[in-house]
Amino acid sequence: MVLKIDVDTYRGTREGVPNLVRMLKAHQAGATFLFSLGKDHTGWAMRRALRPGFFSKVSRTSVVEHYGFKTLMYGVLLPGPDIGKNCAAEMRAVQDAGFECGIHTWDHVLWQDNVAKRDAGWSQAMMRKAAARFTQVFGVAPRTHGAAGWQMNNGAFAEHDSAGYGYASDGRCVLNPDGSLANPANGPHRLSDGAKVLKHIQMPTTLPTLDEILGCEIDGVTISTANIAAFLLKLTAGATRDHVYTLHAELEGQKLAPIFEQLLAGWQAQGYQLASMADYYQKIQHLPMPVCPITWGELPGRSGQLIIQGAALA
Repeated sequence: MVLKIDVDTYRGTREGVPNLVRMLKAHQAGATFLFSLGKDHTGWAMRRALRPGFFSKVSRTSVVEHYGFKTLMYGVLLPGPDIGKNCAAEMRAVQDAGFECGIHTWDHVLWQDNVAKRDAGWSQAMMRKAAARFTQVFGVAPRTHGAAGWQMNNGAFAEHDSAGYGYASDGRCVLNPDGSLANPANGPHRLSDGAKVLKHIQMPTTLPTLDEILGCEIDGVTISTANIAAFLLKLTAGATRDHVYTLHAELEGQKLAPIFEQLLAGWQAQGYQLASMADYYQKIQHLPMPVCPITWGELPGRSGQLIIQGAALA
């Protein structure tokens, strides 16, 4: 079980990240923390209000409760704090605790809302800005990336190869409405951009995230904080395959921490090794790997389109 932690906000970095480090250490679990390194402009996300499904997600997941009213004002009524400058000590503490650290993005909302329609130059500039800040904070160059909102473009994927990344986790496996994998064979793969096969390995998220299923009715049952851990553990029962689970410092690291504690204990009881992306790469890097075209699609419980694993090329 690969634990991939997206850190979207200033508050998530300051409060959620240290909480997650403590929980993970208590369970002797590995994980990869992916940081937002520029300014927190979470308030700009309100521009998504006209998207189909946006309000249903907001109402189900209590955005104000989990992110905080102040965070939702960053970039609107309050200046966005510079996460990489103001939270460098918190970030380095994660590295010092022995966890893999990588790049989530420079500016979360700017990337998520724009990259799909921008060109390679725009993407490359933002990615290199994030990489420079990462090196400044951690004293080493970044080795991996997990895209904000699972949003990318062809030029952004190519930049991974230019940066020398062996692996990244920028997309999702397609899921059924009940949260199960639409294609159980999906998982690690390489991407093709036309006739060119990119070198790095993609490790797509294989499970639904808490905000995608919390408050939903699935098979006649409303998923709540009381049963969501059991729901996810049912999806992973049997330990017959590897999974990548994406969690958020703003959710599992704060109000939903008790649920994450249940998941950690439950996955260990199911026989999973809780690992980082780097650990997983060591396991799979020499295995035969399907090649899939860069593909967009939709997922249950999430508004808009995102990068999904396409059908493998013959």
